[in-house]
Amino acid sequence: MPRQLLAPAPPLASRPFLAFFAGGRHGHIRDQLLRHWKARDPDVFPVYEYDLPVGTNYYTFMRNARFCLCPSGHEVASPRVVEAIHAECVPVLVSDGHAPPFADALRWEAFSVAVPAADIPRLREVLERIPAAEVERLRRGVQLPPERLDMFRMILHSVWLRRLNLRLDN
Repeated sequence: MPRQLLAPAPPLASRPFLAFFAGGRHGHIRDQLLRHWKARDPDVFPVYEYDLPVGTNYYTFMRNARFCLCPSGHEVASPRVVEAIHAECVPVLVSDGHAPPFADALRWEAFSVAVPAADIPRLREVLERIPAAEVERLRRGVQLPPERLDMFRMILHSVWLRRLNLRLDN
């Protein structure tokens, strides 16, 4: 985990950027995103093609944005969504109907925004229309407190029980 993502993130209301993306043209959606938004409004909606300004940092941008753009591309193993969650930046899944990872187990609507590729030209407008209370609800969606008998606790309990049953022969 990058060091910059370990400290508590600033409150959403104090973040200067509406949304952030930096990456390559891997696929038609990313190409469209970069063609439409690259260098268009860097003070509010910074979009870069790997070319971050000198002296800046990818994770600092993420932590200073309310939304992190996660457009689909050629690769299915992008860490961008996980990095966005760690930065407490609401992931914006920009795709043409691709199912997000673990869609059968995760309630993506509880912590992310899905935007069709057709809305890329008006992406800033789409995100600005989301009320601040809804953005905060989405951010908190990845920070749900553990509940008794939830999956995480049950897995830990199962591992603990297996430890008790472990026998080592001398």
